Amino acid sequence: MIRSLVLAGALAASAASAQEAAPPAAATIPPSRDAEVVGRFQAPEASQGVAVDRDHVYAVSNSVIAKYDKKTGAKVAEWKGDRARYPHINSCAVIGKELVCASSNFPSTPHSSAVEFFNPATMTHLRTVALGPGRGSVTWIDRKDGAWWVTFANYDGKGGEAPRDHRSTVLVRFDDEWRQTQSWSFPPSVLERFKPMSSSGGGWGPDGKLYITGHDHPELYVLALPTQGGAVLDHLDTIGVPIQGQAIDWDESQPGVLYGISRPNREVLALRVLPAKAAR
Repeated sequence: MIRSLVLAGALAASAASAQEAAPPAAATIPPSRDAEVVGRFQAPEASQGVAVDRDHVYAVSNSVIAKYDKKTGAKVAEWKGDRARYPHINSCAVIGKELVCASSNFPSTPHSSAVEFFNPATMTHLRTVALGPGRGSVTWIDRKDGAWWVTFANYDGKGGEAPRDHRSTVLVRFDDEWRQTQSWSFPPSVLERFKPMSSSGGGWGPDGKLYITGHDHPELYVLALPTQGGAVLDHLDTIGVPIQGQAIDWDESQPGVLYGISRPNREVLALRVLPAKAAR
């Protein structure tokens, strides 16, 4: 009996010690404003993300990229790849005269990632830059200040590669030869909203800030490179959006307009993101 009481006491003390040692949950930043819908249309391929240029919208669905007329919503062209070779094209962005896409083997492991380049006029594949394994699963790519900016997602459970989990999601800057020059972690307040998934979309906004989406939540996270030093991105703001995460793209022909998708409804949405000072 005495031995049982001693053991019970030791277990209770151990549990209390573990509880005290557990890190507190990261404080999240609730949405301070909302984005307004300025356009929408149906696109059966809108399951992963969307890209946009002056006249067209590109709905992304794993091994399929469908091109739509921006004004009418009519489908005008399509690229369809071999699913075994392109199992998961997660996002695309029109950069210069090319459609640049993040492609991986998600949810397979070990992770393998590549950048796929297309001619958006003809919807033909141009070339591949293989990023290989080791960082995670590439989800989005952008171009700024003469460099490539790429996020590698990591996950808990399905699609994850131990010992990494969602907290290992990383933003990497590459030069024109695709050599890594720097990398940053995401802040705990955003990682808390990512889990158990990761960042599905992102890109540099017209104001020079980084706008990020997760996988499920109707939120847009406004980030910046750390201004006070360190290797963790600064979380500046959160914006409510009528999309459930997934990949996004800014419309450079309409400053302030961001395109995203409603995955459950297979819709493409155009959103106007109001600046903080104009938010109601």
